[in-house]
Amino acid sequence: MNIKEQATQMDGIVARGAIVDAVKQFFAEDATTSDYNGLTTANKQQMVEKMEGFAGAIATVNGITHHHTLVDGNVSASEFTFDFNMKDNSKVYWHEIIRRVWNSNGEVIQEEYFNAQ
Repeated sequence: MNIKEQATQMDGIVARGAIVDAVKQFFAEDATTSDYNGLTTANKQQMVEKMEGFAGAIATVNGITHHHTLVDGNVSASEFTFDFNMKDNSKVYWHEIIRRVWNSNGEVIQEEYFNAQ
């Protein structure tokens, strides 16, 4: 499986704002995630639920910018900036690196978020 192609496809979906779809399409069932706030998920279903909750709380997408993606072996690192107005009137502005480990089937088995600000 070509990991660079998989990462490029996944990042394209994320850049269009279809974050839940990206998880559904590219995550392995046993994929784990962690972010820089200490939140973790233990499988694909938990991540889908987390992303559905987050996406449902967005009032306005001000911008999603995909800056770069690097791939080395079965690991990718993608740089994004996310800018949202939330339904609770808060603002979310994240500049982050998303590190993914991929299995031989082209599925994400681990995803970690790093603050790039």
